[in-house]
This record gives sequence, C-alpha cells and structure tokens, in this order.
Amino acid sequence: MTNTPDVDRLAGELNAWSDDAPRGSSRLEGWLRIMIARGASDLLLVAGLPASIRVDGTITGLPEGPLDGIDIETAVLGALPAVAARRYQQGDPADASLAVPNLGRFRINLHRERGRAAAAVRALPARPPALSELGLPPNVERLASLPFGLVLIGGPTGSGKSTTLAALVDVINQRDAKHIVTIEDPIEYEHPHVKSVVEQVEVGLDVSDFPTALRSTLRQAPDVLVIGEMRDTETMQIALAAGETGHLVFSTLHTNDVASTVARIADSFPLERQGTIRQELSMALAAVYTQTLLPRIGGGRVPAAELLMVGYGARQHIRKNQVQHLHQEITITRRHGSFTFEESLARLVQLGQLERREALARTGHPEELDLLLRNTPVTPPGRTEAAP
Repeated sequence: MTNTPDVDRLAGELNAWSDDAPRGSSRLEGWLRIMIARGASDLLLVAGLPASIRVDGTITGLPEGPLDGIDIETAVLGALPAVAARRYQQGDPADASLAVPNLGRFRINLHRERGRAAAAVRALPARPPALSELGLPPNVERLASLPFGLVLIGGPTGSGKSTTLAALVDVINQRDAKHIVTIEDPIEYEHPHVKSVVEQVEVGLDVSDFPTALRSTLRQAPDVLVIGEMRDTETMQIALAAGETGHLVFSTLHTNDVASTVARIADSFPLERQGTIRQELSMALAAVYTQTLLPRIGGGRVPAAELLMVGYGARQHIRKNQVQHLHQEITITRRHGSFTFEESLARLVQLGQLERREALARTGHPEELDLLLRNTPVTPPGRTEAAP
C-alpha cells in the first residue's frame, strides 16, 4: 500500500466532511465522498488497516486509524438491501448496488477474511459509458453488430470487463429497436430505454439465482441477453443453448486471454461431458474478446486487448480441444476484425500511450511483439493514428 503526498489533503477532506456532514450521515458515506473527490475507482476496507482507496491502480490509505471487523460491519451492513444483508448474516459474501443521493452509485461486496468483516466498494458511473470514451481498438464495436451467438468477454479482476460490456449494450440501445435483458449480481450500470426496451434483472433481489433468471428470460423473447458473469455450469449450459438458437448473448469470465477463456467453459464441466460441451461451444461462439488495463504514460491506465471473431478454423480447434492454436487463428482472421494482444500493445506504443518495456513485459509472444515494434514508428506528441 502506497502513501502519497496527498495524505494531508485527504485528511483535510475527511475532517471537512465530518464537520459539515448532515446528521445521520454514515461513516461509509464519508469514505465514499473522499473516494469520489479523489477520482478513486475502489474503496477497500480490511481489518488491521485504515480505509484505503485505489487511484489509477495505486492503493493509498486514508489518514485515520486502522479499522477492525466490527467497524467495517457496522459501517457497511446497514447500507445493504435486506436480502444481501441476510446473505451476509448467514455466512456468505454479499453483493449489492448502492445509490447515494447527490453522490453516485456503487457496487458493494461485503465478505469475511480471517473471520473478520471486509468490504470492497467500486464506484459506478452515472450513465453507461460510450464505447468511444474507453480507448478500445475500433474493431471492438463489431461485437455490437453481431446478429446472434455467444460473445465472451474475459479479463482479470479490475480490467474493465463490465464497463466494456455496458458500453456495447449502450451501442445497441442507442442504435436498434431491440429487447435487451440483463441479468446481474448486482446491477452496475443503469440503462435507460432509448431505442431498445431494456429490462435489468438483479439476482438476489428480483430472482434467486442466475439459472432461474435465464430460464425465465428465454420465455420473454429477448433479442439480446446479457449475463453479468457465468459462475456455474447450469448458467453456461443455458447460455450456450441461447447462443445457438438465435439470441445474441454476452457474458464475462475471469480469464487472461482468448485461449483460456474458451478453455474455461469446457473445463468447468465434468470430464465425461466436456466433449459434448466443446461441440456446443464451437457452434454457439461468435466472438471472444479479452482485455487488461496497463499504466498509461503520463498517468492513468489504458486498455490492451485481443479479439477473435470465431470462424470455421476456430470452431474446429475448439471441437478438438486445441485451444493453443487460437492465437494463430486470430492472425488468420484479421480481415474479419480479429486482432492479437501483441497488435494492441504495439498500437499503444505507437500512440505514445504505453512504454515499450511495459509492452514487452506483458506479452506472451515476445518475438511477434518485437517484430511489430520494429515496424511501428512512435507517433509524435499531439498526433494520433488510426488503429489497424
């Protein structure tokens, strides 16, 4: 955890809020106000440490004493909806969204570690982000134009998967008259009805679990189905069936690249079912996209990504459990919009957004990246170039 020169300023902000806070305002709200004022993405509450915020990937402790589990539980539990609070009191982690008037919306995860309460709070934007605001390669927008099939979005925790997914939903909502249904735990981005009819179902509030929500949703004639995360094999099975039967299905997985994203699905099933699942997956998949966030030159973070638009060759590799060949398949299908992680890294270096050494440290194919970098001039400051 890093302490920065802003500690005194943070202390002043905390004291100012405490002095002016309306009667009854919670300790949690005070932390959230500091979080928003400092442009932090996350608030972390762990026993034995002060409340901490994450700004541009760096964690900074707030200038107050260390918390204990009772402090954290007292501050957070009362902010949860009743169903989430009951889940926590029954011994399970609890996820919920929280709206604070004149401040914003937040995603809260209240859990236990070493027998003590702990919490992670993520700030949510007031509106779904525009895809153009995220700095993604232009080809990513193609995912919003697919007619049907399963689109998997992978990436490590905190890589912006949910943000990219919300931006793709917004593209469809702004452009098409569709019926969009999202199933989330909890709801992160609230989508207004623009050209589409958008229904947002929250697990634990509107329905008991993802499989129940999915089975119900498929009887509601959705054109676009968004599954916040595929956590169990029943959800995966229903999503595969929906992708094969004319629905456009989006979902996320905690994975690092295209190959591991595809492998995660089949590997989640019992061994005797994996061959059948690979067959179904090869038919249902339309695209696999993964991203991660890297330190931007000058501050902040920038997304690096890869995209496989699934065609005949990829389907054959998936059926045969030869996911190690999918990287080559990305290079073969460039004309359809696919691009490798190395091409994305080289583009960021060319745009002057990513250090060359950082790109080389992140790649799994250093020879390929080195060749791309040798053929990629760096754009002078103040200029931009279109992505390949």
